[in-house]
Amino acid sequence: MASFFDQIYAVVRQIPAGQVSSYGQVAALLGHPRAARTVGWALAALRESRDPDVPWQRVINAQGRVSIRNLEHAPEEQQMLLQAEGIEFNAQGKVDWKRFGWPGLSPVELEALLATL
Repeated sequence: MASFFDQIYAVVRQIPAGQVSSYGQVAALLGHPRAARTVGWALAALRESRDPDVPWQRVINAQGRVSIRNLEHAPEEQQMLLQAEGIEFNAQGKVDWKRFGWPGLSPVELEALLATL
């Protein structure tokens, strides 16, 4: 069975360019709605040499803000990466969830994805 971190990475890989998800949404999709911090820890643990295809920048906090706390990446870098994908931030530094929020995966899609791990 795949680790929770591997499941997180698999879900985050599904977030398309131009859309964002929250840490809590990723956790809830995986059946652990109170594990938002664990999603953050998993993304902070990424190593680009090992996991270059995980679009970590597409996961933001529930308020629609960048809240990265990583020594390798600054919040400004995450925001620039998202803006390069067409995501817009308002004057308060927030993303419009209705416009840019990822709808997630259906239970069937999630089951099929996790079966590949």
